[in-house]
Amino acid sequence: MASTTRYGRRFEKAASVTAIAGVLLAGTDVARADTVPPPAAAMNLADDTGAGASAGTETSISVCDVKRPAVLFNRWQEDWSVLADPCVPREPLDGLKYVPLGEDRASWLSLGVNLRERVETNNAPLFGIGTAQSDTYLIQRIEVHADAHLAEHWQFFVQLQDARAFGKNMVTPVDKNPLDLEQAFVTYTGTLGSGTFKFRVGRQQMAFDLQRFISVRDGPNVRQAYDAIWADYEYQKWRFIAYATQPVQNRDETAFDDVSNRDLTFSGVRFERQSVGPGDLSGYWSRYNRSNARFLDANGVERRDVWDMRYSGTRDRFDWDVEGMLQTGTVGGNTILAWAMGSIAGYTLDLPWSPHVALQIDAASGDRHPHDGRVETFNSLFSNGYYFTLAGYTGYSNLVHIKPSITLKPTANLALLGALGFQWRETTGDAVYQQANQAVPGTAGKGSLWTGMYVQLRADWTIAANLIGSVEAVHFQVGNAIRQAGGHNADYAGFELKYGW
Repeated sequence: MASTTRYGRRFEKAASVTAIAGVLLAGTDVARADTVPPPAAAMNLADDTGAGASAGTETSISVCDVKRPAVLFNRWQEDWSVLADPCVPREPLDGLKYVPLGEDRASWLSLGVNLRERVETNNAPLFGIGTAQSDTYLIQRIEVHADAHLAEHWQFFVQLQDARAFGKNMVTPVDKNPLDLEQAFVTYTGTLGSGTFKFRVGRQQMAFDLQRFISVRDGPNVRQAYDAIWADYEYQKWRFIAYATQPVQNRDETAFDDVSNRDLTFSGVRFERQSVGPGDLSGYWSRYNRSNARFLDANGVERRDVWDMRYSGTRDRFDWDVEGMLQTGTVGGNTILAWAMGSIAGYTLDLPWSPHVALQIDAASGDRHPHDGRVETFNSLFSNGYYFTLAGYTGYSNLVHIKPSITLKPTANLALLGALGFQWRETTGDAVYQQANQAVPGTAGKGSLWTGMYVQLRADWTIAANLIGSVEAVHFQVGNAIRQAGGHNADYAGFELKYGW
């Protein structure tokens, strides 16, 4: 009875905070812009061009070829200098979205805010094994940024983050991070030969492709940042990138206590080529160094070479994305030989609600033979938290995953997703893994290949151009390996409001 009361109070607290946030956001009249959802949401948000010209302005929207910027996934990519054009319709607080710095139109300052509130309930974290208990809680993330451009070449970007978890049983570094520096970098952009050169140094976020392996980690509450040097060169259909990073280690003891992770580095080179046949081709090599790696079959210094190739594109109503990765190197005195592949292919039917049917197939290696001097467990690196589902039941190690899905769009602002996921282990010699390379205790070397299946339902609704609501529910039915380890079926539900200005 005491436990029921405790969870009831916890849920009431989370619900009340979310309700207050929803009322505040719904009543806020600020500059309107699209908010880009995670790639997994597969939403096509309507473009917002404004309702009309401001009073007393003779120039109409129909003859103005300049549109208000959209709120982007990476806020530093927005260009609010368009507000210098008098034909662009004005919104409240535009004086903070575009602050001229001198007479040069290329010099300006822009301020912005992101707010995300999400209530989650999970009746079986880690499938209920060990001390894992049913959990209902609220996670909240607030981000505030300032973006300054000087002349045509320099950009200075600073973003603060405050992430909180209310009522969560076990708070991890990806759940809570009191006021801290999320990003702070300077970028130089200039012409080099016939192309464009960019150099960026400081604390920054980076993501590749669908973020299967290198991501901003937008699914959990605390995003992943890197203290890094980044350089890229764009020439016609080519782009070449080089990066050297130390991922940021998030700490939640005091404000502004995050530091570079001295035990971890991630650096490499990458190329991108547009229009290779009907699609685009990209690939990269990276070196992942970790001083205190721990695997089920090996411990010690990890030096992992990562070789990745991806091909994606669209043609008529067909779309696809295929990526493969090979990993080599050493962990302590053991040799690394691991691999993974991911693919999504879909087709949009010419029917009401624009049904998009898709098939996702993923696989990643596991360690087949313990104590043989070889580590075959795939390291999912910095994978995102929503590539499979937000529930976190599926990780990208020792995995074979098949997921058919259908997405419907009853209106331009509403997307509905239904999916079935079928999951096996690549080898029974290794464990079942959840997100963040977390092995499910008691599953290594036991049970069959069959891990289980899940049902995923998701809805994304663009309530306003800068406010999105999402609901996701997942039911995971476990296989015998998890059941023998003491686990049971699991259910997850989440409700999210995301606002950007």
